[in-house]
This record gives sequence, C-alpha cells and structure tokens, in this order.
Amino acid sequence: MTRQTAPLGSRAPVLAMSHIEKTFNGDVVALKDMNLSVNDGDFISLLGPSGCGKSTALRLIAGLLQPTSGTIRWAGGQAAGDLGIVFQEPTLMPWATVAQNVWLPFRLRGQSYNSVRDDILEALRLVGLEKFQNAYPRELSGGMKMRVSIARAMVTKPRLILMDEPFAALDEITRFKLNNDLLKLKEKIGCTVIFVTHSVFESVFLSDRIVVMAARPGRVIRELHVDTPYPRAEAFRTSAEYTAHTREASAALHQAMELAA
Repeated sequence: MTRQTAPLGSRAPVLAMSHIEKTFNGDVVALKDMNLSVNDGDFISLLGPSGCGKSTALRLIAGLLQPTSGTIRWAGGQAAGDLGIVFQEPTLMPWATVAQNVWLPFRLRGQSYNSVRDDILEALRLVGLEKFQNAYPRELSGGMKMRVSIARAMVTKPRLILMDEPFAALDEITRFKLNNDLLKLKEKIGCTVIFVTHSVFESVFLSDRIVVMAARPGRVIRELHVDTPYPRAEAFRTSAEYTAHTREASAALHQAMELAA
C-alpha cells in the first residue's frame, strides 16, 4: 500500500543536526557549524564537491562517528531499527544467499530467519529480486547487488535510510533505472532518505530538498527545493522544469566549488 507524504513545511521532524563540528587529527576540520533538519518523508540530497564532508555527515547521523561538538537529536529518541544504510559498495557477504544477506539486520538483533521470512521476501519483492532469493552475490550484476543492499537497508522499515553515493560506480543506463526504481520504492513505503551524490542531475530527479555543501570547512551554503510532485517519470528528465532546477543546482554547486577554492 502506498503511503502519502505530507507537503514540505508540514512534515513531522525526524532528526536535527545542530552546530555540528567534526575535526580529525586535531586540525583537519571536516565539518563546521553544520545544521540540517530532516523531516518525515523528505528526500534530501547532499550535493557538493569532493571533500566537503557529505559522507562524514552521513556517518555522524549513523553513529559511526561522533561529533567534535554540536548535537544530533532524533525526534522522540532513536530506537533499534530506526536507521538503514546503503554504502557506495553493496558490501554483501559472498558466502550468504541474497535472502540471508537481507536477513542480516534482523540477525544482528537476535531474530531467527523463519520469524522474519515474510519481511525478507517482501523486501526482495519490492526491489524486484524475489526470484533470486537463493542466489549468491557472485551470480548477480552490479545493479542487482545494489538492489540487495537497498532491500537490506529497508527490510526493518526504518524511519530513515542513508545512501552514500550508491549508484556512482554503475553505468548510466543502470543508474537511471535504479533512480526510477528508488522513487517507486520510496512511494510504496513512504521512507525518509538522505542521499549523497556529486551529480546535479541525479539530485534534481530524486530529491525534494537539495542541500548544497562547500568544503574547507564543510558546511551548508544553500538549500534548494524541487517542488515537482512525485511520482516522477522519464518525461520529467526532459521537461523545462527539470532544466530550470538543474541550472539552479549547477550554479549553487559552482558557488560551492569557488568557496572551496
């Protein structure tokens, strides 16, 4: 069943990053005064040049790093299963089947395969891989491996899914297809997504909020809204509206690169 997402400006809060600073080795400032609000149903792209701290921000939200200063607060507190993560590489266990790989988040919580089998198969159905549940990663294409990683991230129905350039290594045709499929998946399960990308075109197609970051130090310099309603089809990619949004995002990215220089 499709879950309706509230309009921008009327969505319930999920988490907030407030005045975040992250310093490595005592003197390398990866992020400084990073502020970001995330609301239920948002699709946020973090867009910026290499070294601007996009992936660092994701790792802070995931709890894989701790901020040097500032706070990250979940609305209502964070519970187990609130977060799903998709990395740049699928990071699948080669000795495990597709279904066993998707089972991993439940397994780490002590839940048996049989007790969550229906959830695993439903997640695989949503990404179009239900017929490959018994296959091994070596038998899959790059795009199929990434679908398994996405299924694993959303199988627990998390409040928030973090995606760190998941399609960057794929060919353009596969990337476009997975962009389309990701939006269909978001429409079906109503998840909230933070998506790291270097691509202006990808950020405009996927997002309703584009957060543009500059480097040295990493910080937010601008936020753009893409108000084209979902679902978005191929026709959107060739529309005048899409062109206008990509032009605006491209100008903001150039500004970020100039500030970094």
